[in-house]
Amino acid sequence: MKKHCVILSLIALFAWASCGHETETDNPLLMEFDTPFGAPPFDLIKTEHYLPAYKEAMKQHLEEIEAIVNNPEEADFENTIVAYDKSGKLLRKINPIFWGLQSAETTPELQELAQSISSKLTQHSNSIRFNQDLFKKVQAVHDNIDNFDLDREQRILVEKIYQDFARNGAALPEAQRKELEKINERISAISLQLRENLLAENNNFTIVLETEEELAGLPQNVISAAAEEAIQRDMEGKFVFTLANPSRIPFLQFSEHRDLREKMLMAYVNRGDNNNEYDNKELFIELMMLRQQMSEILGFENYAAYFTDIQMAENPENVYEFLYRVWVPTLAKAKEERDMLQAIMNRTYEDEELKAWDWWYYAEILRKEAYDLDEELIKPYFTIDNVKKGNFILAEKLFGISFEARPEVPVYHEEVEAYEVIDKDGSSLGILYIDPHPRIGKRSGAWCGTYRSGSYVDGERINPIVTIVMNFTRPTAGKPAMLSWDETTTYFHEFGHALHNFFAEGRYNRTSRSVPRDFVELPSQILENFAAEPKLLKKYALHYQTNEPIPQNLIDKINASSLFNQGFIQGEYLAAAILDMDWHTSKITPDTDVNAFENESMQRIGLIDEIIPRYRTTNFQHIFGPGYAAGYYVYRWAGVLDADTFMAFKESGDLFNQELAQKFRKYILAGNAKWEGMEAYKKFRGQEPDITYFLERSGLN
Repeated sequence: MKKHCVILSLIALFAWASCGHETETDNPLLMEFDTPFGAPPFDLIKTEHYLPAYKEAMKQHLEEIEAIVNNPEEADFENTIVAYDKSGKLLRKINPIFWGLQSAETTPELQELAQSISSKLTQHSNSIRFNQDLFKKVQAVHDNIDNFDLDREQRILVEKIYQDFARNGAALPEAQRKELEKINERISAISLQLRENLLAENNNFTIVLETEEELAGLPQNVISAAAEEAIQRDMEGKFVFTLANPSRIPFLQFSEHRDLREKMLMAYVNRGDNNNEYDNKELFIELMMLRQQMSEILGFENYAAYFTDIQMAENPENVYEFLYRVWVPTLAKAKEERDMLQAIMNRTYEDEELKAWDWWYYAEILRKEAYDLDEELIKPYFTIDNVKKGNFILAEKLFGISFEARPEVPVYHEEVEAYEVIDKDGSSLGILYIDPHPRIGKRSGAWCGTYRSGSYVDGERINPIVTIVMNFTRPTAGKPAMLSWDETTTYFHEFGHALHNFFAEGRYNRTSRSVPRDFVELPSQILENFAAEPKLLKKYALHYQTNEPIPQNLIDKINASSLFNQGFIQGEYLAAAILDMDWHTSKITPDTDVNAFENESMQRIGLIDEIIPRYRTTNFQHIFGPGYAAGYYVYRWAGVLDADTFMAFKESGDLFNQELAQKFRKYILAGNAKWEGMEAYKKFRGQEPDITYFLERSGLN
């Protein structure tokens, strides 16, 4: 490691040239990747490689922009729009690697470096999006679009690129553009810091137990996992529980100790709200004020109006109408469930009131009593390898594609697996990374991303390298990783996002995989519907010891319990979605109290005390960045689409109807460059979706 190049302070940000001792042949990020399938050579990439690589990538990008601007020929589709779409190739190569590792395998060095890179990237983006000479050329093509012989995708490309500039303020007077530049830089820094604070909060909390009595009620596999966590932390002989889902959720479900359940839940819900160095309240208020300021400069009443303007929902009013339509029956069901759980609790604690940290525990008792379903009895059928197999089988049944392990492909962690995705005609669709388990340095949750986006160069397809990252239960001594039902459906969900990446067919960077945010969850959520279907379960849910398929009586219990706890499940989600909308439709001031605002929001909709929003403000990671801010509603919006889509398969009489699946691939997964949102959906389904199926599936009809 070159010591003079590992300078991660802000001083180094403005002195990148001092680290320029490496040549292009020394820096793997600046070379063609001489690896199978052109995958990133993770073992060669060091922290000190990023700064000089970014410097060179931004330099090249600006040179490409200048070439467009200085072209003496009249602006047209090829010399302006296509040239702009192709620009920044090296930056598109480096960015997914750095930010992918920053999420999945970060280090203190990468975290500190991210502050510098984030700031510099924002400055770089500002220099392009506010380049008036470039915008004039783009605008000239846009205003004269009918003068060019363009096909549908090319026209959409022009519209989208023009829209990108306009929505970022390129057409505004200079004073307002300068103001937006400063706002963008600060928003970027805040968003990153909020996420870093949350990662620290996740990592800093543990419950350490030592006695058998303290472990009362916990299944043996949960205890074994806690023992192994303790060994990893040099605490052999003890039992360590963390805020990671595979540790936290079963602890809340099974621990007989109310005080410990309370400690676990409150640590989780109060992340970022502990008045310590990782507190997110002040930063979040600043973020909300900046988003409001930005929206007003751009001509919108608030950030929610700005976000929804290009979504299927179109405006915040439509979002609220949808959320409240689902909220009313959800709240009624949640109250029914609360009363049932209170009755169970009263058997033991006659004078005690049910609390939020009791819900998981007594819901598990109710599940066993009402449906005779003990999740610990079904887990042996849902090993992580079985669930992976289930996803592969489903993809083959629907789309005719297959997956071949590629151990020769470099990975960034020993737990990560690489597979080549092969289309039904034998051609390669790309590489899939699967990163299954939690660890220090990986952010919480589950997501799908890319280390290389699919694209076309001179008409030749460059296949994507896609990753699905989860935080699922680990294997324990002598036993494989056995997933909960929630983890199982999450696996199918992220796998659906991956298929969307593999199937996308846009010829241009800006149009491939470009869909409204409230449409993007359809490709993922549709696969969740198949997970519990007996025809598929019999093929992948095999007992890890006997290899026997899951018996019909357990399948019946799984499906019979599908409406179980829906008041809680839908309630905590909808509460968070409404909270998100409230933040982004309100006038926030420096005096706004985060917790008071949140409480008032939840009181207005009547959220019962026993349910806490899935994410409280200070740990609402989805809305820290721009992707889901004012857009957390999209999962249920897309839920209407996926429920209606699945009904099409059911109504066809063939669960694996390949003709229908190919139609879904053509219009929903592959054709995003030609059709978007409702237009794409109606081409697939022949009609707009019927919300009835979503309400019935959620037990809200």
